[in-house]
Formats: sequence, C-alpha cells, structure tokens
Amino acid sequence: MLAITGGVVHTVSNGTLEGAVILIDQKKIIAVGQHIAIPSHATVISAAGKEITPGLIDCHTHLGIAEEGVGQAHIDKNEVNSPLCPHLRAIDAINPEDQGISDALCGGVTTIIVTPGSENVIGGQSVAIKTYGNVIDHMVLRQPAGMKIAFGENPIQIYMAKDRPPSTRMTIAGMIREQLVAAQNYARNMASGNGERDLRMEALVQVLNREIPLRAHAHAADDIMTAIRIADEFNLLLTLEHATAGHKIAEEIAKRSIPAVIGPSITARVKVELKDRTYRTPALLHEAGVKIALITDHPFLPINCLRLEAALAIKAGLPRAEALRAITLHAAQIIGVSNRVGSIEVEKDADLVIFDGDPFAISTHVANVIVDGQIIEKIPGLSPG
Repeated sequence: MLAITGGVVHTVSNGTLEGAVILIDQKKIIAVGQHIAIPSHATVISAAGKEITPGLIDCHTHLGIAEEGVGQAHIDKNEVNSPLCPHLRAIDAINPEDQGISDALCGGVTTIIVTPGSENVIGGQSVAIKTYGNVIDHMVLRQPAGMKIAFGENPIQIYMAKDRPPSTRMTIAGMIREQLVAAQNYARNMASGNGERDLRMEALVQVLNREIPLRAHAHAADDIMTAIRIADEFNLLLTLEHATAGHKIAEEIAKRSIPAVIGPSITARVKVELKDRTYRTPALLHEAGVKIALITDHPFLPINCLRLEAALAIKAGLPRAEALRAITLHAAQIIGVSNRVGSIEVEKDADLVIFDGDPFAISTHVANVIVDGQIIEKIPGLSPG
C-alpha cells in the first residue's frame, strides 16, 4: 500500500484539496481526502509543498511508430503504397523502447493515443496505451481507439507525386464515402451469410456501428466541415484532430457535440492550412461549448511539452481548470477511457504526477511519476521533466 500525504491535490473531478491524503492499493486509488487514516504498513510519500495531478494524457501522438534519431527504418506511421488502409493497426508497429516513451514519463504523461499518420486518406486504427512497460499488449487501455482519416494537404501531396489519387479535396471525400458504402454492403452480406471476411471492411464496420470514432486529421475550416458532413451522412462518431481553424466554425462543432483535440500550437505556419494557427483556438472553442483536449502530435512537438501547450492556452485565455481538464479528464473522455484514468478518484487507476510547484510554470519539475500504483524509478532525464 502507498500513501501520498501533504500535497495540493488537483482531483479534476472533485475540486482541489489542500493537504490531502491519497491511498493506493493493488494499482488502484482506494481513498482520497483530508482526513484519511494511514495504515501502519503503508509506504508514505510526503508531498508537502508540492502539487499532485492525475497522470497527464496526450490523445494524439506517433510515439513508438515514428521514433527519434533512428532513421527511416523505424518510421512506421504511414503506409505509402495505398491511400486506403483501414485494416492497419498502430499497435503492430509500436516499439516500447522508443526514447519518446521515457520522455513522456519525464513530462508526467502516463497515457497516450498512438495513431497512424496523415499521408493516407484512411490511415488505420489508433490505440490508447500507458507509457510504462516493455510489452505493448500489457500497456493497452483501448484497442482500437479510433479510425484515422486525413483531409487536406498531406494525402494530396503524397499521391500527386505518385500520379495517383487523391489529387483534390473532392477525391478525398469521395474515397472515404466509397469505403463507408462498401462497408455497409459488406455488413449486410455478412449478416445474410453471403460474404467472405475482409479485414479492411471489418475495420470500417466498427466505425459504422459507432464502436469507435473517426479521428479526422483536419486543419482548415473547409476540411473540418467536410469531416462533419461525412459524419452526419453516415451517423458516425467523430473526433477532430488538430482543428487549427476550428475557432472559425466553433458553433458548427459545438452544436453537434463533436470533441476537438487541438495542437500542436508551438509550431510555425509551414503549410497553407496552418495559416489560421493561433494560441486562442482552445479558449475560443471552449467558450463555444466544445469539449477540447490539447496535444503535442509527438514527434512534431516533443511529448514532454504537453503542459507547455496547456500553459500557452492559459495565457491566451483558457481557464486554468479547463487547461488541466484538457490534458487529463477531457482527454480521457475523448479517448473513451475515463472509467480508468483522467482524474483522482476512488477505484480509478493510480496514475499520478507530483510536481514541485505550479504544474503550468515552466520552471516546475516533475518530482515523481506513479503508474498503476508503482513509483517509476530511474527514468532517464526525470529531474528536468
């Protein structure tokens, strides 16, 4: 049993508690409060003068499938021989020894989505994992966690260079619709006993059945609206990935209760579709009533910069409490794993971060990281996390 005492506990779901106790046993939180008796056999961590949050969550990364410093042999996020790859699974390419996973822990990030890249119209299945472990199958929180699709410049640039479709935004939308209709026909044939198993169609049937969302890479407002239009036509769950210009059509997003995972904001406007990038997007979408999360898109922004993304959103008008939710509870809800992570509550996984100061201050360090009730020791670079 583990007891954490004396800190400022940001539960996220039930406010902030001064000088509270968190009791952990068998990987789970079993008590949280200011007047909790500590069993004599418990290991005690004093968090006096420190602040405690749930483990941070980044719901859009390419960790483990786009490794740093290892060359093309370990860049597995895009299969560039076909623009339609719904049957591919990010879990099958993740290397748990990617340095970025240690970096995640250094930054207090304990849960992530790993998603295929955006060079294909349909890129494949995302997976939600913890960032501690050496066997990916033991780290999984949700598989699959979504179906990656991509609008805009990336698939067009890749396939125009190959003299293959898509070469226009119309074609991207048309290809997605064709695949969804094919999956509808496949489901009917299988139900009547007339079909043969097809892994591509099988993966898309999960989308049609609303078991998983479309995770739509879309920066520009027109691309966001195309994603929404297709989701409306087929009655699909949808998560907007990046949503760089989402603030321009915030009411359209809000009235459909579509969540948006925003970022990375700390980037240059290197493409036309990034011209509307602003640190105000999270605040403006929140004000419109959109549920938001903040992301790094690692390795495009290092994973341990997640709370810096939140700090800049606060500076641009996002309330502090909402910024914390955007990298904890709201992120967990968007992924579909909030029954286990995202807040400090009894019966949830004991994933916690202890900071030596304000979590959003750039000078603050990660003092301790706890995953599944285990104090993570010997993380390279933990001190500067």
